[in-house]
Amino acid sequence: MTGSARARLKGAWTRRLATRAPEGASGSGLPAGAWVDRVRRRPLLIVCDLVSAALYASVPVAAWPDVLTLAQLLVVAVMCGVSAVFFDTAYHAYIPAVLDERDLLEGNAKLQGSEAGTRVVGRGTAGLVAQAFGAVAGLLVDALTFVVSAVCLLMIRVREPAPAAPDATATLRRRIGEGLRFVRHDPYLRPMVTYGAVLNMALMGYQAVQIVFLVRAVGVSEATVGVLIMTGSLGGVLGALLATAVGRRFGSARGMLVLQAVTSPFALLMPLAAPGAGLLLFAVGAFMVGTGVAVCNVVVGSFRQRYCPPELLGRVVATTMMLNHSTIPLGSLLGGLLGGTLGLRPTMWIMTGVVASCWLILALGPMRRRRDLPHAYEAKPVPDSAALAADAAG
Repeated sequence: MTGSARARLKGAWTRRLATRAPEGASGSGLPAGAWVDRVRRRPLLIVCDLVSAALYASVPVAAWPDVLTLAQLLVVAVMCGVSAVFFDTAYHAYIPAVLDERDLLEGNAKLQGSEAGTRVVGRGTAGLVAQAFGAVAGLLVDALTFVVSAVCLLMIRVREPAPAAPDATATLRRRIGEGLRFVRHDPYLRPMVTYGAVLNMALMGYQAVQIVFLVRAVGVSEATVGVLIMTGSLGGVLGALLATAVGRRFGSARGMLVLQAVTSPFALLMPLAAPGAGLLLFAVGAFMVGTGVAVCNVVVGSFRQRYCPPELLGRVVATTMMLNHSTIPLGSLLGGLLGGTLGLRPTMWIMTGVVASCWLILALGPMRRRRDLPHAYEAKPVPDSAALAADAAG
């Protein structure tokens, strides 16, 4: 793939992330994965961008003549969430068509760095735009970023392979089930998804109370809270920059596992935050956790794109996203409940304790015995006796 094509893909994703809509309902990702495996990904990505642009633009267009209704806002929110689910699923499945296998780790690292960077810059920019032009008018800027993303995707000239011809007899439920079974039975994907789900629950658990913790328990100003929370995104930028070097120097499996073991325990510094120099403990903890999560995202994403059969990739991506995201509301709810019953600092200790130790889920999987993760899935042959029994049962 040419450097310009890689840059355009990076530009499309970066501009979209700058003001990306919240993730849609996790369950809607499963049908999205089944559809993504049946169509070319780039046209679907462009359609998602254009639909989102039109939806965002419809809000200020309706607000100016004072005809904007709550029903329209709800429709826009839901449809943008659905569009985001389809885009995210197709995007992860499209990258292997654009990047050579040897460039996947580096390409995903640059995209992850772009994502972390936009979290730092995008939120501040959004605040300035809303203050200068109003929140409703600022949605036009959101709409424009989706148009820019679509243009960047149109400029990619890499020819995408045609999807495999679907089985005409396969129902949507059966196709979704194939993705679920692949993830459930695979010895590498299963611990990765379990780790991601537990980590997301713990991250959202302490993030649900961290602002209140910093303001009430530690006593810092609102501006300082923003800086402290931003350190996690800065750690994500560093992690993205380190991911390629770590994978090549130590191996994708060993490097990721060791880095998670080293960075995750730093989460325990955050509950120790105190006024003055003690704020550095929170900053260092958030920074190191952000670094480790970014490296893990890059390595796991690249492995999944390389490892999964192309005809299943969309469904595997959708399944892993659904399972990983399903614990996010649970973590937020748990953090709020614990904060209200046990207190803010004890809640921070509990949730960061889970973050510090959940890397052990990866260590219990087969990657602890490997330097590198496998490059391709190898289906295990069915024993003759089992095949005969299956034929007899049929």
